[in-house]
Amino acid sequence: MAKLNAGLPPKGAPDQTLLDAVSLAALDYFWDFAHPLSGMARERSAGTFGYDTDAVVTTGGTGFGIMALLVGAHRAWLPQDAVAARIARIVGFLSEAERHWGVFPHFMDGSTGETVPFSETDDGGDLVETAFLAAGLIAARQALPSLAPRIDRLLDGIAWTAHLREADQALLWHRSPNHAWTDKSLPIRGWNECLIVYVLAAGSRTHPIPPSLYHLCWAGGEEFRNGITRHGVTLPLGPPGGGPMFLSHYSFLGLHPRGLRDRYADYDEQTRAHAAMNRAHCVANPHGHAGYGPACWGLTASDSPEGYAAHSPENDLGVISPTAAVASLPYLPDASMAALRHFIEDRGEALWGRFGLADAFNPRTGWVAEASLAIDQAPMVVMIENHRSQLIWDLVMAAPQVQAGLTALGFDSPYLNRTSA
Repeated sequence: MAKLNAGLPPKGAPDQTLLDAVSLAALDYFWDFAHPLSGMARERSAGTFGYDTDAVVTTGGTGFGIMALLVGAHRAWLPQDAVAARIARIVGFLSEAERHWGVFPHFMDGSTGETVPFSETDDGGDLVETAFLAAGLIAARQALPSLAPRIDRLLDGIAWTAHLREADQALLWHRSPNHAWTDKSLPIRGWNECLIVYVLAAGSRTHPIPPSLYHLCWAGGEEFRNGITRHGVTLPLGPPGGGPMFLSHYSFLGLHPRGLRDRYADYDEQTRAHAAMNRAHCVANPHGHAGYGPACWGLTASDSPEGYAAHSPENDLGVISPTAAVASLPYLPDASMAALRHFIEDRGEALWGRFGLADAFNPRTGWVAEASLAIDQAPMVVMIENHRSQLIWDLVMAAPQVQAGLTALGFDSPYLNRTSA
């Protein structure tokens, strides 16, 4: 199978050439590096994290990867029939894989479909990772109508309500077949990366959650409303400094923020402000990290010299994650493009690898992450394409499950005036 990575682009190449090169190289993570049996996305390409990185596949990363594969077919970088066959293989594997109340685990064995525990007590269903997977399947459902019946069976089998704790009306992230919920169980409260969970759970045809959960649990989060101004940027929702950039990426790979509003926020304003605050922090550089600047910015969850970390203005370890800036292209086109050009032209010899841009680097010490991660590679492919054509946004927002969920939760969106199928 031919590799998609054509090598480090030359200096001075047009913007579109750089965007193509980064997308193609990152896409190869989900094409050539996919698990050979299931077609699912491996969690990471290297490293020792207590599990077999060759065997373990990720559900959420696979959902994002399906979106990336659809980009590849749309751009004719990959044969459309081969992409359809790959996604059909993934759907077939998922249909036989272990589930817990219809909910998929975070990790699975890519050959057997058995649950691989994420932690000692996280050995069952992961509702957030399942939502990310479902969003990718929904994009495929819309793009590949022949797969729609099989994908609908998977979606209808997700018992979103199985993660509802009636006692306090909390929707819980995890549910284990072996461990009871405790006071430390993790309710899915905003503001974070999990908006898509509530949209899909409320729009389910078979196991819909009551819309009141969105307002009681999600919007009742401790760091939901913000309104703080930093560096001249006012942020409607989220942690004081905005949090890692993935908060504005993961759900919005499929949910189009432009024109998307509810009683709490305008999500175009939210995502743009979050990206602007993340960049402004790196420009202000309050910790004096060498190398930060207007074209070297981007804090999100990625590897670091100390291990995996959720980098953010509140947790700034001096590590830049290229996906943070590159996947923000729809929000800050000029600033994201400047960062992408800097990563390639000024640092490319150090940062360019098998799957394109490295997961993370420390501009002061020269440390560069060894591994690529599915959840960091895919957002670059998807958000570059959303910026160019709105491909994935148009697919996901037109789906009946998404339209039903947005309507149930009281959202306004231009897509709600269109016909879904």
